[in-house]
Amino acid sequence: MSARRRMVIRALIALAVVLNAAPLIVTLLRGPAPGSSLALDLLFEIVPLSFCVVGALLAVRRPENAVGSLCLAIGILWSVNAGGYAAAGLAADQGRLDLANWFGLLGFLWLPALGLMGTHLPLRLPTGTLLTPRWRWMSRMSTAAIALIFVVVVTAPGPVAELKGTHNPLASAVGQSAGVVFLLLPVVVIGAIASLVVRYRRAAGIERLQLRWISLGGIVLLTAVIVALVPSTLGLVKEGSAPAFVEALSYIAFAAVPSAIGVAVLRYRLYDIDTVINRALVYGALTASLAAAYLGGVLLLQLALSGVTANSSLAVAVSTLAVAALFQPARRRIQGIVDRRFFRRKYDAARTLSRFGARVRDEVDLDALGVELRGVVAETMQPAHVSLWLRDPRARLR
Repeated sequence: MSARRRMVIRALIALAVVLNAAPLIVTLLRGPAPGSSLALDLLFEIVPLSFCVVGALLAVRRPENAVGSLCLAIGILWSVNAGGYAAAGLAADQGRLDLANWFGLLGFLWLPALGLMGTHLPLRLPTGTLLTPRWRWMSRMSTAAIALIFVVVVTAPGPVAELKGTHNPLASAVGQSAGVVFLLLPVVVIGAIASLVVRYRRAAGIERLQLRWISLGGIVLLTAVIVALVPSTLGLVKEGSAPAFVEALSYIAFAAVPSAIGVAVLRYRLYDIDTVINRALVYGALTASLAAAYLGGVLLLQLALSGVTANSSLAVAVSTLAVAALFQPARRRIQGIVDRRFFRRKYDAARTLSRFGARVRDEVDLDALGVELRGVVAETMQPAHVSLWLRDPRARLR
């Protein structure tokens, strides 16, 4: 790595440290934003912090890979976005709406941050380069789409940073006339994801494992977005009324993307991907099942006890105890279903070993036991060859 590039990386890392610290300080000084809580405002910092940490680590350990610089840039954009919201709120609290108007414009940087996450990252993961030179047109189209959409969003009239009394100083009817550019967004995002799919189909060995880790991070984020946004989009709940824990999980889910990228690019514990997927399926299904059981139990018990007591605390307490009692049996049941459906080889191997353990207790013929042991090892481990060595018991007498 050249000295100039090293200096640039160090400068970006120092900038990321400052920009991540500033929103935290302002948030602590100002307190929670209207309609939010201090815990949620602080938890949002996990989004820029995770990208900055992973980006800095990759930039230092894999300087030749552009993914590190991309993650660092995304983290910095999220940091400035958070800092803009916090600074605008602080200025508005002090009556400086003119400053709040301009600081609030920094809150629009969520768009290029999401744009880079949805286009340039998939186009370059995990090697840091495009799949082939032919994909340069998609990269350039993505950059143009992000820039044009950002211009449309940043010139939209109305308040900034969701603050009453503020207005967008860059509001322009000319910018709004180009709203048709939003049609480019799904095109470039789908194109970038298609690049990742093509890369996976062509990959083998280590690169395929890397892409599986990246896909896992993307699935976690997509699931969180669906849980957080779909109910309000369908009109089932009021917009912005998602429970605090759903909002908190969505912030944590964002951190899954840079975390998966860090594992993939650094090639750290790549072969644990099957274990991670297994645990994600089991505990995801377990959480959904227990949540449904808890809510159903509370509702049913409230109906059943409505004639006895008007207090719902009894229903909540009984449902909580029931869910706690169901945890281990439900986990074992779901683990078995997941292993049988998605990890059949592991499931069959466990059953084979269990049957062998039951038979070996009654087996007294050493030759028969050796034949059966070799058969079990061949069936479960599938090695190239199997050999069994037994120590001569008479050797102890010599």
